[in-house]
Amino acid sequence: MKFKHTFHVFVDNFSVTYKQMLYRLVILIVALAISWGCITPFITVFINSEALNSLLSGVHNFIVELLQGDVMELKAISVRVAEAYEQVLHLLNTRIVQLVLTGLLLLAVLLVEKWFTGLGNYTTAVIINDKMALRKSSPFFQTLISHFKEAALYNLIYVPLSMLFDLAIAAAMIVILFFILHGIGYLFVSLFLFTLIMILAIAVKMTFTCDWLPALIRGKMGQKRAMLYSFDRKGKHTVGIYSNFVILELIILALNVMALFFTFGVGLLVTLPASYVALICYEMVNYYDTMDLKYFLDKYTIIKPEKERVITREQFFKGYDPDDSQ
Repeated sequence: MKFKHTFHVFVDNFSVTYKQMLYRLVILIVALAISWGCITPFITVFINSEALNSLLSGVHNFIVELLQGDVMELKAISVRVAEAYEQVLHLLNTRIVQLVLTGLLLLAVLLVEKWFTGLGNYTTAVIINDKMALRKSSPFFQTLISHFKEAALYNLIYVPLSMLFDLAIAAAMIVILFFILHGIGYLFVSLFLFTLIMILAIAVKMTFTCDWLPALIRGKMGQKRAMLYSFDRKGKHTVGIYSNFVILELIILALNVMALFFTFGVGLLVTLPASYVALICYEMVNYYDTMDLKYFLDKYTIIKPEKERVITREQFFKGYDPDDSQ
């Protein structure tokens, strides 16, 4: 039922996809421009170096001679390529400080870029919650501004934790692909395991953080309480939620790959932001169902818990909302 309800909520909130697309495009363009400015000085040194030009020329001559079948010159060319390669490594060693600083700058740009895109995710969650709870259509950028403080604090905590997890998984995959599978030599096996590990690892992260945003927005919890509530998986059907995230990732991956190849990447402008919207819809639906809260699937359909909370006469006249008691 959660998949069915998630689909209906996603369709009901599909318009936010276009706002996410515009927001993410602006952030991406700015981040790419800054990143290019960071790496240009480092790249320029290598592009203009005699060692790199000699290496590229040697590789070109080696391929030409190989295709022409003139094997007599291959040995001499190979020696020159090896010498040029050593010179490039020497040049790299002399610029190791600049390389490290460039890497740190790019990491900082990535962190800031993810922080800003996280603001968009938080805003999307607020808009979806407003539609599910109140049938209220909230404007994207006005919601972003009005919830900036909460969104900024949430992403200040979530983004570094998420990146540390992603870097650990990336390091593990590099070890597996380049050391363990190096002797196998099967490209299909490597790609299969790479994709499998990526999907399973991301599903773990999403399972343990899926209640964080809804607890902040719908549950009105503080940052610390919402984070602890999300990581506490007691009585939350963790295995079922994990399997749902795996299925969602497979669907999202398939749609994005199809958009990449069948539309030459143009479809990614829609499918990528739509992927984030769909995942947020699932998180909100899962939270509402877990907490037995009423919500709108669409304009005409309301999902109610099996057992309604009964309030007293005194609570009614005081304006008590049983949904907010969570």
